[in-house]
Amino acid sequence: MGLRPWESPELTSWRRLPMHAVDRGAGAISLDDDHWRFQLLPAPEVPPSEDWRHLKVPGAWTTQDTGDLPQYTNWRMPWPDIPPHSPAANPTGVHERDVDIPADWAGRRVILHVGAATSVLIAEVNGRAVGIGKDSHLASEFDITDAVRIGEANTVRLTVVKWSDASHVEDQDHWWHGGITRPVLLYATDPLYLADVRISAPADGRLRVEVQVRHADGPLPAGWRVSGHLDGVGELAQDEEYAAWCVREDRVSDFLGEARLFATVPGVRRWSAETPELYGLDIRLHRPDGSIADTSRHRVGFRTVEINGRDLLINGERVFIRGVNRHDFHPLTGRTVTPGDMRADLETIKRFGFNAVRTAHYPNDPALLDLADELGLYLVDEADIESHDHAHEIADDPRYLAAFVDRVSRMVLRDKNHACVIVWSLGNESDYGANHDAAAGWLRRYDPSRPLQYEGAAKTEWSGTDIASDILCPMYASLDEITAHAASGEQTKPLILCEYSHAMGNSNGTLADHWAAIENTPGLQGGFIWEFWDHGILQRRTTGRPAGPTATGAHAHGVAADGYRWAYGGDFGDMPNDGAFCADGLVFPDRTPKPAMYEHREIAAPLRLTRSDSGHPPRITNAQHFRGVSWLTAEWRLSVEDGGTRTAPAVLPDLPPGASADLPLPHGLLAELPPAGAAGGGEAWLTLHVTTRHDEPWAPRGTEVCAPQIQVRERPAPAPVSVVVSAHSPDVDAEGLLRHPLLTCPPALSLWRAPTDNDLLGGAADHWRALGLDRLVREPVSVDRTDGRVRVRSAYPTGAGPVEHQQVFTPLNDDGLLIEETAVLPEGLTDVARVGTVFETVAGLNHLQWYGQGPWETYPDRRTGGPVSLHRARVDSLFTPYLRPQESGGRSGVRRFALLSDTGTGLGVRLDAPRQVSVTRYRAADLATASHHDELTPRPRCVVQLDAAHRGLGTASCGPDTLPRYRLGPGTYRWSWVLRPL
Repeated sequence: MGLRPWESPELTSWRRLPMHAVDRGAGAISLDDDHWRFQLLPAPEVPPSEDWRHLKVPGAWTTQDTGDLPQYTNWRMPWPDIPPHSPAANPTGVHERDVDIPADWAGRRVILHVGAATSVLIAEVNGRAVGIGKDSHLASEFDITDAVRIGEANTVRLTVVKWSDASHVEDQDHWWHGGITRPVLLYATDPLYLADVRISAPADGRLRVEVQVRHADGPLPAGWRVSGHLDGVGELAQDEEYAAWCVREDRVSDFLGEARLFATVPGVRRWSAETPELYGLDIRLHRPDGSIADTSRHRVGFRTVEINGRDLLINGERVFIRGVNRHDFHPLTGRTVTPGDMRADLETIKRFGFNAVRTAHYPNDPALLDLADELGLYLVDEADIESHDHAHEIADDPRYLAAFVDRVSRMVLRDKNHACVIVWSLGNESDYGANHDAAAGWLRRYDPSRPLQYEGAAKTEWSGTDIASDILCPMYASLDEITAHAASGEQTKPLILCEYSHAMGNSNGTLADHWAAIENTPGLQGGFIWEFWDHGILQRRTTGRPAGPTATGAHAHGVAADGYRWAYGGDFGDMPNDGAFCADGLVFPDRTPKPAMYEHREIAAPLRLTRSDSGHPPRITNAQHFRGVSWLTAEWRLSVEDGGTRTAPAVLPDLPPGASADLPLPHGLLAELPPAGAAGGGEAWLTLHVTTRHDEPWAPRGTEVCAPQIQVRERPAPAPVSVVVSAHSPDVDAEGLLRHPLLTCPPALSLWRAPTDNDLLGGAADHWRALGLDRLVREPVSVDRTDGRVRVRSAYPTGAGPVEHQQVFTPLNDDGLLIEETAVLPEGLTDVARVGTVFETVAGLNHLQWYGQGPWETYPDRRTGGPVSLHRARVDSLFTPYLRPQESGGRSGVRRFALLSDTGTGLGVRLDAPRQVSVTRYRAADLATASHHDELTPRPRCVVQLDAAHRGLGTASCGPDTLPRYRLGPGTYRWSWVLRPL
């Protein structure tokens, strides 16, 4: 060839076969196992030695203790060489194994299939070069018929070069790995074989199938034909005129034959994410004698995708896109994921209300598309193109033109028959240039049945029309920006954010605000949260290396077990790195859902419950687009602040999509409520717990789908408190500090939280440090004892002036203590983290009961998913173990709580109003100084935060901060609480 394939962007492949959509699973020989001989060379020019070890394939060598470790960068390349160059130190893995070719494959065409390799694959069989392939996320296939020996052992060698010119267009926000990451197999076909199958299945049921046929040894023989059978319908008809035209003797090429089959399906069952109806389709190639030379099995979903003005339509309906971005990831194996892993991912995604996935930022394993067809998920299928570090140069670089077109076209050729794919994407964060237009031109010509999108095309001009994007798909646009554009009169395309609500650490604030605007603003149609996974790799603390693909039992419920930790950028000594920016998912590395998942589940609820006027039953709405409610069942739960919980069955009406109806309550459910002010007469909430009626492909029967809630009685005004004689006044020392037998640290003013990732990267944490909020020092001003009460005035100096703080301690006649607090923040003290009280309890209080939102963590701008009820949990389970320790574990809307020992003794707190409360084993300073959870030592005491007000979370680590209404500024804050022994 004369070219170094790892530094030649013009060379995208050599002898690699065209991409196709023919099913080749039947009869294939899998080469996936740990019998591969392996050695890691320092550079591709270095010849292998005789020093072999064994390696599991598929599997990145960077997760298998080879000495070359994973490296994480967000956008910058791991080395400084400019495109198309790669570094001289270039790890190169040589994979080799022996395989017997069956004797009955004699006379057949033998194909080597390598599912994916990072980043240049060089294939040899029996010492003979058979091909080269690039693109780390699509398969390479090579015809090895002339290189194999039938009926005896053959040596397959796959050399993978880690860095190449292709790395510059695979600069995605992910761990860098090296190796073979998807399955390897051999298959054989007859010399006359199906080269490709292209299916058109619109929602009207008119099926069209185009079939390409080739002959490996020469011209097509006369008399071949193609047939097809659709399950439940029967044999497909053949377009005889088209077939005759395709096999004319005077055609330029007689190695390629084409045929068309068609059928019309009466009463067709349409495919959608809600109703993933599939029909089995068999395509058969017949030899001239009528025998079958080749077959291909497909599952067909009938659906139509189109754009009408500002609306993306599925089967004629404007569908909200409730999406999430997803990388191929596993905490033990890196980019290698099994079909079981992928099914678990998609089942989790479905259970939490998502209906769409963006395959960020490359085509996923074909098994994932099969699963999305089956389970019902819309896909934005994204090409393996991201040149983030050198985007501007590469977008117009003609040396990369072939790579752009090759990557887009091969993705489309492979995935074109999947109903789940509703949009093609040209890639991610690669600026916008001629190379994109070239790829878009090919795609629009080949597949006009789907729209295409590319965020970079519309980055600078949202109203532009002559661009390579049919959808306006900005990333991290603010709520004000998207609503203003929708109201501007200049919007020309559907607006569906390709990335929004960055899920890094304790995040996803204002998600409900975004969806309230999306659902009520014409022109806004949804978006894709970034992202599904936290990319923490399980690391052995003793060695600092990945735990490896065979590790088991090393993680549970988001927390790595003793001796392990979730590693992020820099933990493998990787330089440069981008730290914990890879920990930005909605689930932990072990797929445990983070609290934000429950927020999304409720926002995306298929059933909505609204409170009607007094005397009328609540109103229920079917918020789905295509499905009724017969697949759901429900139960009422009435929760009273002082009176426990009552349940009753709910009878759901027969509601078509979009319809509403009254939902009568069971007789007497509300009538049993005690009157306000009486025992058990506190506020009351009615929750509709909705579950699956039967087993669904993505969830077993009884899986909770949503829990909409309405308030049916307000909280009564607090009764006046009575004061005991002064002889029982609170124990407050001369410094104004409360001494209490249940507290080890007296209540103090708190204005700071351990910075979240959003606080750190968005700048709030620097602002708080500059003001000194992380190191407040109390200065006593006065202590006044009058009528049994103690008034304590204090000052807390800050960089914006002193904060005036007053506490009034009043003993109550039931051994309780009323604490009334006031804090006055000066004008310069803007955007603080919290205003409230912090104290610590005695040891041994291991259980928390609270009436408020829960059971999972909630915050002021992320609280829709936490119904108000009486909740119980162990204190140790309240803390949320985000990969980098930070503020977590808070519960919103808490009215009262009790901290109890194992024997039921402890303390109780009743708040003057619903407040933000957290109870954990860590002080804020403990969390702020730790980089991983294995550096934390839980305290035996409980650290309790009672907040009069708490700042929202936002998503400022990559995107908009919280909205102004969730920020705290200067002014006077008042709150009170009653502390009682139990």
